[in-house]
Amino acid sequence: MKIIIDTHVFLWAICDPDKIDKRHRAELETAANIIYVSAVSMVELMIKSSIGKLNVDFDPVAIAEQSGFELLDFSAQDALPLKDMPFHHKDPFDRMLIAQSMNRGIPMMTTDGKFQLYDCKVI
Repeated sequence: MKIIIDTHVFLWAICDPDKIDKRHRAELETAANIIYVSAVSMVELMIKSSIGKLNVDFDPVAIAEQSGFELLDFSAQDALPLKDMPFHHKDPFDRMLIAQSMNRGIPMMTTDGKFQLYDCKVI
């Protein structure tokens, strides 16, 4: 199965895996699954680091690759669902991840309950 992980899941996976529940951890550790970290998450990490909301003192791209995650570019097609999405969630990064999930038909792994309000599959 293909899975896009939310930014916080990525951070937990590389910094504090005990925060990930057993069900999610099992999916992350299943060798047959392809786990994606979106370029949107990289943008979120870099912007939050630049404004002092998050300390990113590592190369998240290198860490993602070393951890066995695949990087997923955000395309113009991925942006199209944003036009008609309701505003259950105001966070632009989360909205972009949801749109990417919807466009590509790849489920999202997140603990954010608001993702379930959209037309994307949530794990």
